[in-house]
Formats: sequence, structure tokens, C-alpha cells
Amino acid sequence: MESLVHPKEKVYFVISLVISLLVYVVLVVSIVGIAYIVIGVITVFILHGLFIGGIRGNGIRVSDRQFPEVYRLAQHLAGQMGLNPVPAIYVLQAGGLLNAFATRFLGRNFVVIYSDVLELAYEKGASAVAFVICHELAHIKRRHLTWRWLLYPAMMIPFLGTAYSRACEYTCDRIAAHYQPDGAAAGLLVLAAGKKLYRTVNLEEFCNQAETERGFWIWFSEILSTHPNLPRRINALRKSEAVMHSHSEYTNIGSGGRITRA
Repeated sequence: MESLVHPKEKVYFVISLVISLLVYVVLVVSIVGIAYIVIGVITVFILHGLFIGGIRGNGIRVSDRQFPEVYRLAQHLAGQMGLNPVPAIYVLQAGGLLNAFATRFLGRNFVVIYSDVLELAYEKGASAVAFVICHELAHIKRRHLTWRWLLYPAMMIPFLGTAYSRACEYTCDRIAAHYQPDGAAAGLLVLAAGKKLYRTVNLEEFCNQAETERGFWIWFSEILSTHPNLPRRINALRKSEAVMHSHSEYTNIGSGGRITRA
């Protein structure tokens, strides 16, 4: 798995770690600084606890008796990745938003899947869903959630925190594509076009937008974002060895630019 880590993740991690440790040292040597740390930790702890409470209180917990197909899929992917224990997975209705995320609280890992993403699994888009789940499991496997607490000061620095986050996203895309190549392109296209239209997107044309849609505001928007732009993410995957070895059902372009099954 180490070979799948994006090179920039390691670079930004070291920079962020050094800066964060220096900030903590400066704060610790002053009484006021220690107070800031304590107040900050308590505030973040309470807010995140409320966030997790909302997820567990309103989300649907995936199990062998609740969305068993998703449960078995997550168990299989976690087993392939050597991830143990398997994080708790919740399905959450989000008003049509297509997303999923991983989070951590009190030593426990959680994966949240928005309900519209999960519907793909029941509309013969299981490979796309598997890619999305594997991407979130990769965040946990790489301990991105654990390190965030230590790197918090650096994450607050403009551009540096988002640069590290984008590098982590590239890493998780590569890991997910390695374990679930059939859903790599589709899993990202879903985020751009939705759970139905993604099947009719001209993949080549969408990827070309990384070159045709350029300019200051596009560049500035991306460097302020925690995620790379979607065409760039797909292009990065297509260049990676993990995807090059795959002739998946959603990466072949048929007549009329339609994404077709191999």
C-alpha cells in the first residue's frame, strides 16, 4: 500500500508536522498557551461529539441484518486492506447530496454514506459504491483521521492545510482504485453527474476539462479546497498503474461517447 501513497502527501505531512510541533512547543512554554490548548481541545471535543451523536442517533447502522449487501461489501474490502476492526457504517439521508465521509471519535472509526450514493448499489452501480466505500476506508487505513488532531495547527494555515488534504484524497483514490478498479471512474463521475446521468457522461470530454477549463478563479478555488477538482482526480487515476491494468465496465467509451460495459 505504501507504493500507492501520493508523493505530495508525504511532503506536506512532514511540513505540517514540523509546523504543528513548533506551535505546540510555543504554546506549552506559556501559561496562556496551555489554556488555549485546553479550551480548543474541549471545544472541538464537544462539537465533534454532538456531530457523532447526530449521526448515530439519526443514521441507519449497516449490519448483517440492515443493508446486508453493503455490510458484506465493507467486510470484504476491509479484509483486503487489512483493516481491523471494520469501522461502523451509517447511512444518512442528505437531501440528495452525493457523498460519503470517514470520521473518528474516542478511538472509534465511522464511515457515513449518504443515502443517494447507496441507491446506486440497488441500481446496478455496485462497483461505484464499492470504490466510494474503499476510498473512505483508505482514510482510516492511512490514519488520516488520527493524525489530524496532531496536525491541527498546520491545517489552519491557509493553503498548507488544504494542500495536505488534497494529497490525502489523491492517495485514497489510488488505494480505492487498486482494490476496486471496476468502480474507479464511475465512483468519481457519480459525484459530478449524479447517480443516473453518470452512465451517459463522455469520460474523455469530462477529463479534458482539466485542460480546457482553466483560469485564475478555477485555480484559486481548487487550492482553497480540501478536494482536487474531479476531472483532475480522474486523470490522476487514469495515469496510475492501478487503473491502467483494469479494463473495467465503466471505463470504456462506446459510440456516441457513452460509458459502456466491457
